[in-house]
Amino acid sequence: MPRFEYGGFDSSGAKITGTLEAPGRRAALETLRSQEIFATEVQELSSKSPRASFRWQRRRIPLLELAAATRQLATLLGAGLPLDEVLASVAEQIDRPALALALNRAREEVVQGSSLYQALEAQGQIFSPLYVNMVKVGESSGTLDQVLTQLADLQENQARTRSRIRAALTYPALMGLVGSAVLLLLFVFVVPQITRMLDNLGMELPLMTRLLIGTGNLLSSSWWLLLLLAILAVIFLRRYARSEKGSLALHRRALQLPLIGRLNLFTATARLSRTLATLLQSGVPLLTALDIARGLISNKILRRALADTAVSIREGEGLAAPLQRSGVFPRLLVQMAAAGEKSGQLEKMLLRAAQSYEQQVELSIAALLPLLEPLMILVMGSVVGVVVMAILLPIFQASQGMG
Repeated sequence: MPRFEYGGFDSSGAKITGTLEAPGRRAALETLRSQEIFATEVQELSSKSPRASFRWQRRRIPLLELAAATRQLATLLGAGLPLDEVLASVAEQIDRPALALALNRAREEVVQGSSLYQALEAQGQIFSPLYVNMVKVGESSGTLDQVLTQLADLQENQARTRSRIRAALTYPALMGLVGSAVLLLLFVFVVPQITRMLDNLGMELPLMTRLLIGTGNLLSSSWWLLLLLAILAVIFLRRYARSEKGSLALHRRALQLPLIGRLNLFTATARLSRTLATLLQSGVPLLTALDIARGLISNKILRRALADTAVSIREGEGLAAPLQRSGVFPRLLVQMAAAGEKSGQLEKMLLRAAQSYEQQVELSIAALLPLLEPLMILVMGSVVGVVVMAILLPIFQASQGMG
């Protein structure tokens, strides 16, 4: 009998992994459900490499590739092809093995009688709750092709936003890396030679020069201690960041940083607004949509505010009032939500808010990049200038004394 390896959550929400024997993958899923285990992955173990395919399945699929596959599914379904043929056709055209394997597994489940959303839900490492819930709504409403098109649009938009942010941060990060390497070379190779030369002059050195020499000696003689302290500092910061108090403090600070904090808030707000709008347009209830959107927000301050908002909605309130009480979301989002609730067009208003904040993210990135470049040049140039001045000052003094 085939043996399957699974990963998922038990009834208490704790992560769990294990293996079991079953006649097939569907039977394995039914066994896990009977044991109150929510499986995110179920993979048959092969005799050659028991864990290779399971690890492969865990790899994250790039958002643009998933969006392209989703759009292909929508196009073929819109053309009237059967679902199993659509899944097989799209899987054949995909270059990434993990995604092709996931679609083939989904096809097997569909052929055996499962719905598409159930087949995708069993592979939670690739298909997010947002993806699964939208597919579920599309199947129940008979508009699966339209829902998949909306989902592809959402994924492509998120991928473009991430790409712009990465592009904006690449140049400053590269400059910082190169500048740090230059300074390291100065202190490791240049400063010790200059130090020996200045010692031969036999004169009292300026304070700036003495500080430079002391820094160079410290780096050359106690680099291991500094490295150890840096490692300990990183460990401490990681533990602090993982604690409830520390993570909340850091996430709150991330929203308060000059320029960067505003960019973080606008990015999260744009993602929240577009996700809610897409889910509501697909027919997902507001509370379910809010819970899914909250899972896409990484900032814990915003996540806590959304959790409180969900509680207020369950008690009978609308969306706008609890968002305003939270005090963390921008005013425009609250106004658009209030207008949408009054007009009965909440999803359209949220979509407009998303478009507005996406434009503001682009403008913020465009404004931030010209500031970062001269700032990095100024900082690195100042440090190098101080080093050069510390080296040249005693040489100038010595030349004046000789004259």
